[in-house]
Amino acid sequence: MLRTIRSACARLPSLPSEPKPPVSPRPLGDLRALTPARVGLGRAGSGLPTEALLDFTLDHARARDAVHAAFDVAGLVASLGELGLAPLQVSSRAPGRGDYLRRPDLGRMLDEHSQRLLTGEARGPCDLVLVLADGLSPTAANLHAAAVTGQLLPLLSEAGIAAGHVVIASGARVALGDAVGEILNARMVAVLIGERPGLSAPDSLGAYLTYDPKAGRSDAERNCVSNIHSSGLSSAEAAFKIAWLIREALSRQISGVALKDESGEAMARRITNRCDKSDT
Repeated sequence: MLRTIRSACARLPSLPSEPKPPVSPRPLGDLRALTPARVGLGRAGSGLPTEALLDFTLDHARARDAVHAAFDVAGLVASLGELGLAPLQVSSRAPGRGDYLRRPDLGRMLDEHSQRLLTGEARGPCDLVLVLADGLSPTAANLHAAAVTGQLLPLLSEAGIAAGHVVIASGARVALGDAVGEILNARMVAVLIGERPGLSAPDSLGAYLTYDPKAGRSDAERNCVSNIHSSGLSSAEAAFKIAWLIREALSRQISGVALKDESGEAMARRITNRCDKSDT
């Protein structure tokens, strides 16, 4: 007869665990406070509540207005003049805003008058040309381009980098900066340009940095600092990143995917040094 011998390792019957208290989900209002994205809007039947629909319609209208806003060249010239700058004014081959939107290629090329103007101003090689352009949001350029420039110039001077020319470009796409930089014999070009308006930020400015600018450069050969606006990167933060990237690009003779943005570490050290000096 077979006998079953129980092992000392036999599992004891499990006891019921203590019930866990239910976890209350965080209210959607907490999430909405952290982001301008459209989350937790609610619904009215199969559609949006009236308030959410009206907010969307208003933001959409602001984005459209930003695209078609007038580029305040005179205002920029005056603001840059207060910084001691006398910018050159150029235009792309897009004769009007409609052509600019329908034909992106025209916004990448200088018109004949602008080519002759820049050729006449070209001197020997220079470190940097700074281009302020309307892009897809003239509103962004009107509001932020001069402020970023004012924050950027002292940082460039501190790094021993001199801007050869400052250029205001109308009807411009990012690649127009390559043609400007090539004609002016610049080692690098920085283009401050209005970005495509979004529903939460119709006035966002971007900075596109290209080493050894020349016609035909691809976007992979540029570095970008984006979301410069009142609810995004401040002018001071953006200027620090731009200055760091310009300095490193000139030093390493590269830009784009080959140059990683590590300006955050440099900014942290700068803040730490300032705090140490204030404590003493």
